[in-house]
Amino acid sequence: MPDAHGGIRIVLADDHPVVRSGVRAILERNGGARVVAEAATADELFAAIAGVAADLVLTDFSMPGGDAADGLSMLVRLRLRWPMLPVVVLTMAGNGGVLRAILDTGVLGLLNKSDALNELPLAIRAVERRRRYLGVSIRQLLDAGTGIPAAQTTLSPRETEVLRLFASGLTVSAIARRLNRSVKTVSRQKQDAMAKLGLHSDLDVYAYARENGLAF
Repeated sequence: MPDAHGGIRIVLADDHPVVRSGVRAILERNGGARVVAEAATADELFAAIAGVAADLVLTDFSMPGGDAADGLSMLVRLRLRWPMLPVVVLTMAGNGGVLRAILDTGVLGLLNKSDALNELPLAIRAVERRRRYLGVSIRQLLDAGTGIPAAQTTLSPRETEVLRLFASGLTVSAIARRLNRSVKTVSRQKQDAMAKLGLHSDLDVYAYARENGLAF
Protein backbone atom coordinates (compact mmCIF):
# COMPACT_ATOMS: atom_id res chain seq x y z
CA MET A 1 0.00 0.00 0.00
CA PRO A 2 1.15 3.63 -0.47
CA ASP A 3 3.35 4.90 2.34
CA ALA A 4 2.96 7.99 4.52
CA HIS A 5 4.71 10.16 1.92
CA GLY A 6 2.11 9.28 -0.70
CA GLY A 7 2.36 7.12 -3.77
CA ILE A 8 3.03 3.49 -4.50
CA ARG A 9 6.69 2.71 -3.82
CA ILE A 10 8.30 1.20 -6.92
CA VAL A 11 11.65 -0.41 -7.61
CA LEU A 12 12.45 0.34 -11.26
CA ALA A 13 14.83 -1.84 -13.28
CA ASP A 14 16.09 -1.34 -16.84
CA ASP A 15 19.62 -1.43 -18.21
CA HIS A 16 19.05 1.73 -20.28
CA PRO A 17 19.24 4.98 -18.24
CA VAL A 18 17.15 6.85 -20.83
CA VAL A 19 14.35 4.30 -20.50
CA ARG A 20 14.46 4.49 -16.69
CA SER A 21 14.30 8.28 -16.87
CA GLY A 22 11.32 8.18 -19.19
CA VAL A 23 9.44 5.63 -17.11
CA ARG A 24 10.16 7.56 -13.92
CA ALA A 25 8.74 10.70 -15.54
CA ILE A 26 5.55 8.86 -16.50
CA LEU A 27 5.14 7.55 -12.95
CA GLU A 28 5.81 10.88 -11.29
CA ARG A 29 3.56 12.76 -13.70
CA ASN A 30 0.75 10.39 -12.87
CA GLY A 31 1.16 11.24 -9.19
CA GLY A 32 0.14 7.85 -7.85
CA ALA A 33 3.60 6.28 -7.64
CA ARG A 34 7.18 7.12 -6.82
CA VAL A 35 10.45 5.35 -7.60
CA VAL A 36 12.32 4.45 -4.42
CA ALA A 37 15.22 2.60 -6.10
CA GLU A 38 16.61 1.97 -9.57
CA ALA A 39 18.62 -0.95 -10.98
CA ALA A 40 20.49 -1.60 -14.22
CA THR A 41 21.20 -5.34 -13.76
CA ALA A 42 19.46 -8.36 -12.26
CA ASP A 43 21.84 -8.37 -9.30
CA GLU A 44 21.22 -4.67 -8.65
CA LEU A 45 17.49 -5.35 -8.77
CA PHE A 46 17.66 -8.03 -6.08
CA ALA A 47 19.88 -5.84 -3.92
CA ALA A 48 17.47 -2.91 -4.29
CA ILE A 49 14.45 -5.01 -3.31
CA ALA A 50 16.30 -6.31 -0.28
CA GLY A 51 17.39 -2.82 0.75
CA VAL A 52 14.24 -0.70 0.48
CA ALA A 53 10.57 -0.96 1.36
CA ALA A 54 8.64 -1.30 -1.88
CA ASP A 55 5.07 -2.03 -2.96
CA LEU A 56 5.79 -3.10 -6.52
CA VAL A 57 8.59 -4.00 -8.95
CA LEU A 58 8.62 -2.59 -12.47
CA THR A 59 11.28 -4.29 -14.58
CA ASP A 60 12.50 -4.83 -18.10
CA PHE A 61 12.44 -8.48 -19.17
CA SER A 62 15.99 -8.77 -20.52
CA MET A 63 18.47 -7.58 -17.91
CA PRO A 64 22.26 -8.05 -18.10
CA GLY A 65 24.66 -9.31 -15.47
CA GLY A 66 24.58 -11.87 -12.68
CA ASP A 67 23.38 -15.45 -12.35
CA ALA A 68 19.79 -14.45 -13.17
CA ALA A 69 20.53 -12.32 -16.21
CA ASP A 70 18.11 -14.24 -18.41
CA GLY A 71 14.64 -12.81 -18.04
CA LEU A 72 12.80 -15.96 -17.06
CA SER A 73 15.44 -16.96 -14.51
CA MET A 74 15.29 -13.49 -13.00
CA LEU A 75 11.50 -13.54 -12.70
CA VAL A 76 11.41 -17.05 -11.22
CA ARG A 77 14.06 -16.13 -8.66
CA LEU A 78 12.24 -12.90 -7.79
CA ARG A 79 8.99 -14.80 -7.30
CA LEU A 80 10.64 -17.37 -5.04
CA ARG A 81 12.32 -14.78 -2.82
CA TRP A 82 9.47 -12.25 -2.66
CA PRO A 83 6.28 -14.17 -3.49
CA MET A 84 3.96 -11.40 -2.26
CA LEU A 85 5.63 -8.55 -4.16
CA PRO A 86 3.65 -7.64 -7.32
CA VAL A 87 5.66 -7.42 -10.53
CA VAL A 88 5.04 -5.52 -13.77
CA VAL A 89 7.23 -6.44 -16.76
CA LEU A 90 8.02 -4.19 -19.72
CA THR A 91 9.21 -5.98 -22.84
CA MET A 92 9.73 -5.68 -26.56
CA ALA A 93 9.18 -9.43 -27.02
CA GLY A 94 6.72 -10.18 -29.78
CA ASN A 95 6.64 -13.95 -29.43
CA GLY A 96 3.59 -15.57 -27.89
CA GLY A 97 5.57 -18.41 -26.34
CA VAL A 98 7.89 -16.00 -24.55
CA LEU A 99 4.97 -13.85 -23.39
CA ARG A 100 3.14 -16.88 -22.00
CA ALA A 101 6.32 -18.04 -20.26
CA ILE A 102 6.65 -14.60 -18.62
CA LEU A 103 3.07 -14.81 -17.35
CA ASP A 104 3.67 -18.36 -16.10
CA THR A 105 6.27 -17.03 -13.66
CA GLY A 106 3.47 -15.28 -11.78
CA VAL A 107 3.92 -11.66 -12.86
CA LEU A 108 0.68 -9.67 -12.69
CA GLY A 109 1.41 -6.95 -15.25
CA LEU A 110 2.84 -7.28 -18.76
CA LEU A 111 3.23 -4.35 -21.15
CA ASN A 112 4.95 -3.73 -24.44
CA LYS A 113 7.41 -0.86 -23.96
CA SER A 114 5.80 1.05 -26.81
CA ASP A 115 2.53 1.13 -24.82
CA ALA A 116 4.05 2.33 -21.55
CA LEU A 117 3.20 6.01 -22.04
CA ASN A 118 -0.53 5.37 -22.25
CA GLU A 119 -1.00 2.22 -20.20
CA LEU A 120 1.62 2.20 -17.44
CA PRO A 121 -0.41 4.20 -14.86
CA LEU A 122 -3.39 1.89 -15.41
CA ALA A 123 -1.19 -1.18 -15.07
CA ILE A 124 0.40 0.08 -11.86
CA ARG A 125 -2.96 0.77 -10.24
CA ALA A 126 -4.36 -2.63 -11.24
CA VAL A 127 -1.34 -4.64 -10.15
CA GLU A 128 -0.99 -2.76 -6.87
CA ARG A 129 -4.48 -4.10 -6.12
CA ARG A 130 -3.36 -7.63 -7.07
CA ARG A 131 -5.25 -7.62 -10.36
CA ARG A 132 -3.65 -8.83 -13.59
CA TYR A 133 -3.09 -6.25 -16.33
CA LEU A 134 -2.10 -7.10 -19.91
CA GLY A 135 -1.34 -4.27 -22.31
CA VAL A 136 -3.35 -3.90 -25.49
CA SER A 137 -0.47 -5.03 -27.72
CA ILE A 138 0.22 -8.01 -25.47
CA ARG A 139 -3.41 -9.12 -25.55
CA GLN A 140 -3.51 -8.78 -29.34
CA LEU A 141 -0.38 -10.91 -29.72
CA LEU A 142 -1.69 -13.60 -27.40
CA ASP A 143 -5.16 -13.60 -28.96
CA ALA A 144 -3.78 -13.76 -32.48
CA GLY A 145 -1.25 -16.43 -31.61
CA THR A 146 1.38 -14.41 -33.52
CA GLY A 147 1.51 -17.09 -36.19
CA ILE A 148 3.10 -19.57 -33.80
CA PRO A 149 2.28 -23.25 -34.24
CA ALA A 150 -0.13 -24.51 -31.61
CA ALA A 151 2.53 -26.93 -30.37
CA GLN A 152 4.47 -24.04 -28.86
CA THR A 153 1.74 -23.48 -26.31
CA THR A 154 2.81 -26.77 -24.73
CA LEU A 155 6.39 -25.64 -24.10
CA SER A 156 7.25 -25.26 -20.45
CA PRO A 157 8.83 -21.99 -19.28
CA ARG A 158 12.18 -23.78 -18.92
CA GLU A 159 11.99 -25.23 -22.41
CA THR A 160 11.16 -21.81 -23.83
CA GLU A 161 14.04 -20.30 -21.87
CA VAL A 162 16.54 -22.87 -23.16
CA LEU A 163 15.38 -22.57 -26.77
CA ARG A 164 15.54 -18.77 -26.64
CA LEU A 165 19.06 -18.75 -25.21
CA PHE A 166 20.24 -21.33 -27.73
CA ALA A 167 18.74 -19.34 -30.60
CA SER A 168 20.46 -16.23 -29.22
CA GLY A 169 23.85 -17.87 -29.75
CA LEU A 170 24.69 -19.70 -26.52
CA THR A 171 25.88 -23.30 -26.53
CA VAL A 172 24.17 -25.96 -24.43
CA SER A 173 27.14 -25.90 -22.03
CA ALA A 174 26.97 -22.10 -21.72
CA ILE A 175 23.23 -22.25 -21.08
CA ALA A 176 23.79 -24.88 -18.39
CA ARG A 177 26.34 -22.64 -16.64
CA ARG A 178 24.10 -19.58 -16.87
CA LEU A 179 21.00 -21.34 -15.56
CA ASN A 180 22.87 -23.51 -13.04
CA ARG A 181 21.56 -26.72 -14.57
CA SER A 182 23.37 -29.81 -15.78
CA VAL A 183 24.33 -30.07 -19.43
CA LYS A 184 22.23 -33.23 -19.60
CA THR A 185 19.14 -31.40 -18.31
CA VAL A 186 19.55 -28.47 -20.71
CA SER A 187 20.15 -30.83 -23.63
CA ARG A 188 17.01 -32.77 -22.80
CA GLN A 189 14.94 -29.57 -22.48
CA LYS A 190 16.24 -28.38 -25.86
CA GLN A 191 15.43 -31.70 -27.52
CA ASP A 192 11.96 -31.80 -25.92
CA ALA A 193 11.20 -28.28 -27.16
CA MET A 194 12.40 -29.15 -30.67
CA ALA A 195 10.24 -32.28 -30.72
CA LYS A 196 7.14 -30.34 -29.66
CA LEU A 197 7.76 -27.75 -32.40
CA GLY A 198 8.63 -30.28 -35.08
CA LEU A 199 12.18 -28.95 -35.46
CA HIS A 200 14.83 -31.43 -36.61
CA SER A 201 18.14 -29.53 -36.56
CA ASP A 202 19.89 -26.56 -35.02
CA LEU A 203 19.40 -24.71 -38.31
CA ASP A 204 15.66 -25.28 -37.90
CA VAL A 205 15.86 -23.76 -34.42
CA TYR A 206 17.64 -20.65 -35.68
CA ALA A 207 15.21 -20.25 -38.59
CA TYR A 208 12.19 -20.73 -36.35
CA ALA A 209 13.51 -18.24 -33.78
CA ARG A 210 14.21 -15.63 -36.44
CA GLU A 211 10.77 -16.03 -38.03
CA ASN A 212 8.89 -15.91 -34.72
CA GLY A 213 10.88 -13.33 -32.77
CA LEU A 214 12.14 -15.83 -30.21
CA ALA A 215 15.79 -14.69 -30.25
CA PHE A 216 16.34 -11.16 -28.92
